[in-house]
Amino acid sequence: MYKIKQIPEDFIVKEIPKYELDEKGDYSYFLLKKRDYTTINAVSKIAKRLRIPLKFIGFAGNKDKIAVTEQIISIKNIKLTDIEKLNFQDIKLEYIGQGKNPISLGDLKANQFKIIVRNLSSKRKITKTIERIPNLFGPQRFSKNNIEIGRYLIKKNFKKAIDLIEHRSVDEFLEDNPGNYIGAIRTLPLKLRKIYIHAYQSFLWNKTIEEYLKTFPHKNELIPIIGFGTEITNTKIKEIIDAIIQKEDISQRDFIIPQMPELSEEGSERFLFVKPENLTINIEEDELNQDKYKAIVEFKLPKASYATVIIDFIFQ
Repeated sequence: MYKIKQIPEDFIVKEIPKYELDEKGDYSYFLLKKRDYTTINAVSKIAKRLRIPLKFIGFAGNKDKIAVTEQIISIKNIKLTDIEKLNFQDIKLEYIGQGKNPISLGDLKANQFKIIVRNLSSKRKITKTIERIPNLFGPQRFSKNNIEIGRYLIKKNFKKAIDLIEHRSVDEFLEDNPGNYIGAIRTLPLKLRKIYIHAYQSFLWNKTIEEYLKTFPHKNELIPIIGFGTEITNTKIKEIIDAIIQKEDISQRDFIIPQMPELSEEGSERFLFVKPENLTINIEEDELNQDKYKAIVEFKLPKASYATVIIDFIFQ
């Protein structure tokens, strides 16, 4: 069985950013370099040290934990002298310039990957045609309990959601406010709360295309991501989604959350297939696994596509 992420340096991600500089802007842009941190954990640590709200820090996407990554972040109304005082192991910030807008989710062009796939039994050449790979959401989207937490939030079962959330702020709030589950959930950063909802939507999308590809694996069309405003024009897709949400015991309107409107999700679309650009694969001896080989795989992916899905497709 092949191995990835045996060490963080086996998984290198560099964001290809999209931003405009303006020296009169209130937002400072930085290149965030991190090792063995998720993006949300890294920026939370930065916000805590700077004593600013987490919402003052913007980023385009949540990069892998077991990895070495580079991405652009924005920080609102910060002094560069405060940044210069920061000293973290495995987190570095390099100043780029000022801008008028925060970096928000999706504000990137693509991601460049260099991944070392280890523990291969031979130097076999890759003969698969890498043209149309199902554009599944990868496992890092889901974490341990994110799908279940998202499901309970959509179903408005806030107590069960709380039971799965491991966070000190939640526990401390409930000690002083027993039974106020909505208030406890709201102690979490909005970015983190949205991750739970997005994980559940991604789970439903994966289920949809896994079923759809059994009979309709032909063209690269846009497949809806379910939300309260999703319009489904493809009859076969509608049949599949109706069956999935019936089994989940939800409706599209459940993605409206009156108790926390900021978590309501209208829905969107995602391409069925993805193709890695500039793909190269080189096989060498694996210095970490005796008598095995490693593949050095490099490619570029559009935003929101998952490198682990590409690796699974190539090496499974």
